[in-house]
Amino acid sequence: MQRTDRSHEEATIEMFRNDPALATEYLNDVLATGDEVDLMLALRYLSNAFGGIQEIARQANANPNTMYRTLSEKGNPSLKTLRAVLSAMGLRLAVQPIH
Repeated sequence: MQRTDRSHEEATIEMFRNDPALATEYLNDVLATGDEVDLMLALRYLSNAFGGIQEIARQANANPNTMYRTLSEKGNPSLKTLRAVLSAMGLRLAVQPIH
């Protein structure tokens, strides 16, 4: 029997996986309105959409255990690590003027 229901998290992850522009909008909103804890949560959430933390670590040439710690609630990634994580997700860091 095929499962016909799924959690909100599963549905959202699938939406991000299928629509990187939506993932970008989500992350930009977190960066604009959230704090560091919100950012780490968003990065962990998005990592699931883009293959999981182990896959993100592999693509970022990082140790998976280190990546788990880096993306934890108390994580504090360096700019280099943040850029590598975003790149593994097919995203990049950019600066925009405040309107």
